[in-house]
Amino acid sequence: MASESGDNNMDREMILADFQACTGIDNIAEAITLLELNNWDLVAAINGVIPQENGILQSEASQAGIYGPLGQTEAADAAAGSAAPPPSSSSSSSSPLSSSTPAFCPASISSRQIVERQPRMLNFRVEYRQRSVDLVMEEGSTVGEFVSQYVRTEPTCPSADPLHSYISFAGGIKQILETELGVPVSKMQLKGWKTGDISDSTVLRSLHLPKNNSLYVLTPEIAPCASTSKNSALQESLSQNFLLIISHRETKKDYNLNFPGSRTIQEVKRNISDLINIPVRHQQWEGWPVSASDDSMTLAGSGISYPCHHLSVCRKSPPNSQEPTEECADVHMVSDSEGDDFEDASEFGVDDSEMFGMGSSTCRKAPMMPENSENEADALLHFTAEFSSRYGENHPMFYIGTLEAASQEAFYGKARDRKLLAIYLHNDDSVLSNVFCSQMMCADSIVSYLSQNFIMWAWDVTKEANKARLLTMCTRHFGSVVTQTIRTYKTDQFPLLLIVMGKRTSNEVLNVIQGNTTVDELMMRLMGAMEIFTAQQQEDIKDEDEREARETVKREQDEAYRLSLEADRKKREAQEREEAEQVRLERMRKEQEEEKEAIRLSLEQTLPPEPSEDSGKQISKLRIRTPSGEFVERRFLGSCKLQVLFDFVASKGYPFEEFKLLTTFPRRNITQLDPGSTLLDAKLFPQETLFLEAKE
Repeated sequence: MASESGDNNMDREMILADFQACTGIDNIAEAITLLELNNWDLVAAINGVIPQENGILQSEASQAGIYGPLGQTEAADAAAGSAAPPPSSSSSSSSPLSSSTPAFCPASISSRQIVERQPRMLNFRVEYRQRSVDLVMEEGSTVGEFVSQYVRTEPTCPSADPLHSYISFAGGIKQILETELGVPVSKMQLKGWKTGDISDSTVLRSLHLPKNNSLYVLTPEIAPCASTSKNSALQESLSQNFLLIISHRETKKDYNLNFPGSRTIQEVKRNISDLINIPVRHQQWEGWPVSASDDSMTLAGSGISYPCHHLSVCRKSPPNSQEPTEECADVHMVSDSEGDDFEDASEFGVDDSEMFGMGSSTCRKAPMMPENSENEADALLHFTAEFSSRYGENHPMFYIGTLEAASQEAFYGKARDRKLLAIYLHNDDSVLSNVFCSQMMCADSIVSYLSQNFIMWAWDVTKEANKARLLTMCTRHFGSVVTQTIRTYKTDQFPLLLIVMGKRTSNEVLNVIQGNTTVDELMMRLMGAMEIFTAQQQEDIKDEDEREARETVKREQDEAYRLSLEADRKKREAQEREEAEQVRLERMRKEQEEEKEAIRLSLEQTLPPEPSEDSGKQISKLRIRTPSGEFVERRFLGSCKLQVLFDFVASKGYPFEEFKLLTTFPRRNITQLDPGSTLLDAKLFPQETLFLEAKE
């Protein structure tokens, strides 16, 4: 009984494993609940989860062949009811895999039924700039990543049929778009989703998308390339300058090079070959975008980042067989093998001087400077690259820019920062050029001394056009004397090294060093020029310090004077405001006094005449004490109203609004009584003493 219960448990474990493998339900509790609802009937449970219209296919084990994702299994003998031998792992793994192969669910059940699930397909229209791409993706695909899941199920007992291993594939939309659009996945932003929090690993099934969807691609880090812009944008991108930061991985040096957008990738590779001494065909690059598939493409259309893009280059590993190499331009009767040895000689430490003699220039790849170059910076960049290619990397750092800019850098800064300007004039037709460059200019002591104390500028006068251009520049910056001096030197006296010092009014050529010199003599002449320059520099520093001190004192005095004027102005304005306020108050006081006087006179004129004592009428005699202690007396008719009394007091300068009239005993405030009542009513008859008191 226990054995039968154990077999049932093992059968259920197998059914549970088969059910999870077929439906993709990872939650065991959910899978068990679905199986229990179908009384552990595997086919019924699967059909309940995956409806027939979504692609559930049932095939009897007695049918001819059943295919899993990894290979073809043998047909089962359903009539005999015996289990077929399990397929070997070698046969399973030998079949090719495909991301489009549907995942079949192998099952070892009594009915030998195999269930295959067809995935739901989604349609996408993706817009990118002026292009649109239509995609059809499985619902199990991801947004960005290409995911493969390997699932292996094993039999739970020896008598059970083995369950085959299988792999399910989920492709990424971004990876397909990278192939279609040439945009790297890392620089691609896919917008248009109905829900937020979308990452590259998000499975499309979890988004519950409709059958048809519209998306669009944003590439904020990639400037629009020439092929997708309008004509005006195309011209603008071709005229833009791209800064290429190229890292030479072998020497660990970085080169910051500016190229216009109209330059091709091939031209960039040729230019860098002059700097790193690696032929184009031997260069191995990293950092070019996927869209830069052709070396004939321009930088503007290659998809590189604007305005700056990082690249790295190194020499390719040598192949088993040597490639045919370019022959020397002036040598035509050299075999292929000899040409290879010639071109690759520099790679094995053989320089030009060892192969052709110290003064030979017949097999140089290019002149030191192109003829009739429109841009002086480009010409000097080419000069530097060719100089490095011929004589090595250990050479003075040449200033890349115009002669005017080099003069500004050397002469017109602060006195402490100024340097001498060294102008190197090269001539390939001179037999001294190769020796001077390789032995003098590349000597460690000369390179170090020039780098510390000089601004180094160079020019190639081999071509007459370049020489004429140099003479024009020298005339403009140094005068006709320097130009005439350069004219007097013959070709075999080149190269020349002109040492120029900046003066207050003009620039002075301290020394002209010819090519027929030695390292010691060159160093001595450079040091002699530095002594003259240092003496002049000390005077300039002293004058500059004194001038700055004078200017500082003057600024301090001007500031103190300004502050004094500001304080006087504020004091004067405050005084004027105070005087104006006093005048205003005085005027208001006078106006108030005049107004009071006018009111007093008016009241005095309106008072009834004072009655005589023998008039026979009821006379009230009032004695009023003022705040100053004086007494004012007057007779009033008993029938006179209190208002007449108030007007009389006001006519004496004590208005009703400011003073109150009080009796002595008992103390009463007469001003609070009705002004229309009579003196008799106020009991101020026949006589009374009153006193005035100011109101609070």
